[in-house]
Amino acid sequence: MSTITDTSPQTHDLQVRTDPAGKPLAIRHDGQIWLVDPDTDSQHWYGRDAWWDTRRTAAVGSGDLVSIEYWRVQVRLGCSSALRTFTVRRNPLSPQWLLESISD
Repeated sequence: MSTITDTSPQTHDLQVRTDPAGKPLAIRHDGQIWLVDPDTDSQHWYGRDAWWDTRRTAAVGSGDLVSIEYWRVQVRLGCSSALRTFTVRRNPLSPQWLLESISD
């Protein structure tokens, strides 16, 4: 199993289509649409931003500014292509998804 980890994921053109509950259904990456395999289990979790290393400030009541949303999903280009694992993340209060890693 090989893993490709990008050191600057924000440079990727990444769009994520989700269902109403927020689960990824498809990911557009490098001009291709990767479909999330419905027969596999996706992993969803939240991590914490190192808020003490940032210079962000917020007014009281601004919401959760430190929980980073992660999804690890099995994707494929077509019904006969090999599965790949994408890990994507979204920073608090941001609509933009970032690519964390890709593995085969």
